[in-house]
Amino acid sequence: MAQISGVEGNRQWLDGGAMFGNAPRAVWQKWLTPDADSRIELACRALLIECDGKRILCETGIGAFFDPKLAERFGVSDRKHRLLENLAAIGLSENDVDAVILSHLHFDHAGGLLPEFSEIQAGRDRLLFPKAKYIVGREAMLRCEQPHPRDRASFIPGMADKLHQSGRLIIVDGDHVPGFMQDRLSFRLSHGHTPGQLHTVFRGDQRTVMFMGDLVPGTAWVHLPITMGYDRFAEQVIDEKAAVYQVALKQNWILFYTHDATCAASDLQCDPQGKFSAGKRYEKLQRLEI
Repeated sequence: MAQISGVEGNRQWLDGGAMFGNAPRAVWQKWLTPDADSRIELACRALLIECDGKRILCETGIGAFFDPKLAERFGVSDRKHRLLENLAAIGLSENDVDAVILSHLHFDHAGGLLPEFSEIQAGRDRLLFPKAKYIVGREAMLRCEQPHPRDRASFIPGMADKLHQSGRLIIVDGDHVPGFMQDRLSFRLSHGHTPGQLHTVFRGDQRTVMFMGDLVPGTAWVHLPITMGYDRFAEQVIDEKAAVYQVALKQNWILFYTHDATCAASDLQCDPQGKFSAGKRYEKLQRLEI
């Protein structure tokens, strides 16, 4: 039996203009309502896969590791580690996770590997999920180790060293982890948002789910022309989305969204004019059999 769940981590508020690139506010505010500071609410949601006796967590969200000044800057008001609390709500602890797959190492995707700020201040600075393998793509790790000035602030100082020193790091070069659920688990790479973003593709008994990461952060970004100001190459993002859609539509994949504030996943649909949009929506996923 194969099951998937959406597990919420801490949320953040970011500038809507930055999140929608060259789409004008008159357009994007119809989809998401900004606050008085033009920020929109974003989830940082993990995909939990439970299958064949394994529990795999795709990403850990932003966590609660920021000091108060940075937490305010990035709109993280909750100082508790909500991912751990929400795992506990479905009967799991950090010790129950066998693998954590990180699409890339920007802080809003990897920050949940760290404890709360208060614990770090107390000297308990460690990587969470002590029994899990940490799976990262080679290009994504290299980008963390040698960031460009444009995205240097998106990485957590010392994170790459912590992962290497854990003794549990697996760096992926191809589209599988050798010897690890190869019949069910594979990866697609994208490069338009950040080099070597690793997208988990999990084949269930009936359907396949793809973790979209920052290629498609949520349902508002499914429309092909919509990209983020944080993307390196907007046109490449559009081409990469189109390539995924050709497969996802034909094979009826479920698309999982990490940043959508109200929708964990959706089917994909395309109208007669060729416009892609979210089809059937799964506002919350809790051990959905696929």
